[in-house]
Amino acid sequence: MLKMNDLKQFNIPFIGLKEGSHLFEYKIDKKFFDDFNFDDFLDSAIKVELKLVKNSTFLELTFKANGYVNVLCDTSGEPYNQKIDATLPLLVKFGQVYNDNDLDVLILPSEAYQFSVAQFIYEMIVLAVPSKRIHPKVLDGTMESETLKKLRELEIKKEKTVEEADPRWDKLKDLLTEKKT
Repeated sequence: MLKMNDLKQFNIPFIGLKEGSHLFEYKIDKKFFDDFNFDDFLDSAIKVELKLVKNSTFLELTFKANGYVNVLCDTSGEPYNQKIDATLPLLVKFGQVYNDNDLDVLILPSEAYQFSVAQFIYEMIVLAVPSKRIHPKVLDGTMESETLKKLRELEIKKEKTVEEADPRWDKLKDLLTEKKT
C-alpha cells in the first residue's frame, strides 16, 4: 500500500507559485520504490530535476532523470547498475474533473491547489529500464559466473551430440537418396 506521508515532498503547491519557470530537485533511492511496493530494484540512486513553467491557464512540466537502478541480469542472475537517462514532458490543464487518460496531458479540477508528481517520477523511471536486462559483462563476454559456466558446459555437450550422428540414421538417409534417383 502506498504511504502518502512518505511522499509528501513530491506534492507541488502550484497555486502559490508565480508565473514563470520553477525548478524542483528530488533524490530517488530504494525507499521511494518501496513506498510503491515495487521490489524489482535492489537499489537506486537517481537525481530527478523537474522544471515547471506556470502560465495563467496551464502548467508545463519537464521531468529529467539521471542515475542508476541496481537490477538482476536476466541471463546471469548477477546484479548490476542499469543506467537511467529519461525525460518526461507533461502538460497540466484545468477542467471540471480530474482526468489522466491522456499520457501527455493531466487535467486537474479547477479548485485544485496542489498535486503529487510521485507517480509520474515512478512511471518514468520504471519505463526507462529495458524489458530485457543484460549485464554489460555478458554483452562484452567478460562475465564469469557459475550460471554462465554451467550454460557453456551444456552448450558444448549439445554441439558434440550433433557431430556424433547415430549410424542407423545414415542407412535411412541412403534410402531417401535412392528413392530420389
